[in-house]
Amino acid sequence: MYIIYALLGFSLLIIVHELGHFVMAKVNGIKVEEFAIGMGPKILSTQGKETKYSIGLFPIGGYVKMMGEEEEVQDERSFSSKSPLRRISVIIAGATMNFLFAIIIFTVFLNKFGYSLPKVNSLIENMPAVEAGLQEGDKFLKVNGSRVFSADDLTIGISLAKDNPINFLVERNGEKKEVTVTPKLTEENGRERYMIGFGFERIDNPGIVQSFKQSFKETLSVISQTYKSLKMMIMGEVNFKTDVGGPVSIIRMSSEAAKNGIWNLMYFIAFISINLAVFNMLPFPALDGGWTVILLIELITRRKVPDKVVGAMNYVGIMLLFGLMIIVTIKDILFPIQI
Repeated sequence: MYIIYALLGFSLLIIVHELGHFVMAKVNGIKVEEFAIGMGPKILSTQGKETKYSIGLFPIGGYVKMMGEEEEVQDERSFSSKSPLRRISVIIAGATMNFLFAIIIFTVFLNKFGYSLPKVNSLIENMPAVEAGLQEGDKFLKVNGSRVFSADDLTIGISLAKDNPINFLVERNGEKKEVTVTPKLTEENGRERYMIGFGFERIDNPGIVQSFKQSFKETLSVISQTYKSLKMMIMGEVNFKTDVGGPVSIIRMSSEAAKNGIWNLMYFIAFISINLAVFNMLPFPALDGGWTVILLIELITRRKVPDKVVGAMNYVGIMLLFGLMIIVTIKDILFPIQI
């Protein structure tokens, strides 16, 4: 059942993403020929008034097929007949829906369980934080030059730094101060981890408005961490065997989250939803970000990029993405991420 919950959660992300494209296509008067969830052989399909709705065997993707999307069609309801701005609104709608979906989940989650602020509430004696001069009430603004949006930015920053010095920019009594702290390896509940020795200030019973505002900070935090992770992958700073995962790892991690309760699963789904949105908006052929770049070029130059060029770019992009997916899936099977 946990695996089923995980698959349903992953499928929900795809539905939300594709629904964004579908709705904005309708808003812009574009004919949608097919709305598909899942890839591979169709296991279920039905023909609506003008749109075919289908479900594929593998819940790892989906698509909205619009008239005139792949080639120019002389019809006022075709995708190709719309202005670049209208087409951009359709393309970015998928990622936008994923962001909104995450914000909604975070709002409900934070309202129920509260949240930590990136602010020192207590200090532990004989730990690096005290020795470096951190004080109660210090509010963290940056960690190693990166902006702090939530307490998670600090937790992840400390974990990644290991035993290397960390530069913090804090606000104390209205003044900004720089503090350098070197984490210390400690054992807690049988697990070793790097700590500097302080407790976060907590908001335990936030109102719905407070939770909604904080959900934006949590979302920005995940976006920031996602880009950092991508940068680390490109720079070769992560271990491909132990730190990189694909669809199989996502399903495994989702099922583990489901074992710990529906709230943990929903929080993880919100996290993956943001990652999906960020990945989709990368300026890479066949992704929404690649399409957006092409349309921005058309908007600026007022000249249409040739269909043959767009088709060739998307074909290469799709082949590379499928190749990457196959490699990561094989890696997930042979070298699964330890949960």
